[in-house]
Amino acid sequence: MFNKILIANRGEIAVRIIRAARELGVATVAVYSEADKDALHTILADEAICIGPARSTDSYLNMNNIISAAILTEAEAIHPGFGFLSENSKFATLCEEVGIKFIGPSAQVMDRMGDKINARAEMIKAKVPVIPGSDGEVHSADEALSVAEKIGYPVMLKASAGGGGKGIRKVENAESLVPAFESASSEAQAAFGNGAMYIERVVYPARHIEVQILADQSGHVIHLGERDCSLQRNNQKVLEESPSIAIGQTLRSKIGQAAVRAAKAVGYENAGTIEFLLDEQSGEFYFMEMNTRVQVEHPVTEFVSGVDIVKEQIRIADGQDLQVQQDEVILRGHAIECRINAENPRFNFAPSPGTITNLYLPSGGVGLRVDSAVYPGYTIPPYYDSMIAKIIVHGENRFEALMKMQRALYELEIDGLVTNAEFQLDLISDKRVVAGDYDTAYLMEEFLPAYQEQLDK
Repeated sequence: MFNKILIANRGEIAVRIIRAARELGVATVAVYSEADKDALHTILADEAICIGPARSTDSYLNMNNIISAAILTEAEAIHPGFGFLSENSKFATLCEEVGIKFIGPSAQVMDRMGDKINARAEMIKAKVPVIPGSDGEVHSADEALSVAEKIGYPVMLKASAGGGGKGIRKVENAESLVPAFESASSEAQAAFGNGAMYIERVVYPARHIEVQILADQSGHVIHLGERDCSLQRNNQKVLEESPSIAIGQTLRSKIGQAAVRAAKAVGYENAGTIEFLLDEQSGEFYFMEMNTRVQVEHPVTEFVSGVDIVKEQIRIADGQDLQVQQDEVILRGHAIECRINAENPRFNFAPSPGTITNLYLPSGGVGLRVDSAVYPGYTIPPYYDSMIAKIIVHGENRFEALMKMQRALYELEIDGLVTNAEFQLDLISDKRVVAGDYDTAYLMEEFLPAYQEQLDK
């Protein structure tokens, strides 16, 4: 086992990794920006080293400073957490070049799955269902019209070399396709130097289903069931649960096997997530993308599977085989996660940094976990993501998990800044959510308008 690892992250995920490493008997090094000198992860780690000013580009995204910190402290591996450099193939390559193990997949696999058209082709080859669309790049509006006619409207135009929302257009009919194609292609050319597009049929509304996989260096790959992440605001997940109420045992087996095939096809190593869209009307599911890192919502899978995903990440990077085989993975009960953010729902969920004057995190009973890095007196810096805690519950069934989450949110007390806790309580108490009758459209198109109307009264 490694003697020491460095955590190239901050906040609750850095704390989560430090705790997992300590339970494995591995020493930890925290890195921090000048804005995070009093952060909990710097206190809990065995060593802490400042890597730059507050701005992410000068600190948590500064590859050279992070690598230098690892070399200086003689860390043998780097865990990137999520966000920041976690899916940066250049950083993974740098780690390899200096003899430090990157706790995640190889740079080559990141690049293969980061290229949308390549990833789609890989999945087709592996017999993983993909959203109906173009076979490759589309270079002209006439070609786009032909493809759209074949797969049916509405369609989504996406930049082949895309990212960050650039070069994406939803097209409802043939009349609007040509101007949309020309606009998206020009935007892609300006942003990426490549105006090529590809086209997919729009599957909306749908269920956003993701499958957690683990893969070791010996080629063993397993899945730990699925998570339902359909409740999203502006494509950002708000609440997640496992297993999905929309999936029965037969479909669960099919989608899990597809995720394993996908990981094996690209020679994946470590923890990863295969994301699918599920069309509830037809029962068909389609590959969307692969996240080559640990997910924010990994705790719900840990609760139902009994597998510590972060510890497995460290063991796999150390060269150890998976601790469990597929037939040993038994999903028990139901888990739900709510993200608590420092944001103001009354002002379109604007970030709300500030100093926590009083804090009570819910506790008590079996099946309740709070992942956080805040404490009384801690000042939330305005430079980073607004998430300050995750409340995760586990029950013998979904109803028990729902009631436990409602109880936990009632108990939560954070004074000194505005959070989305009341919004989360209203959401988890909503009749449609309690019934499991929701999809990717529900939060934005039905729940939020009614919620905002209530706030305005």
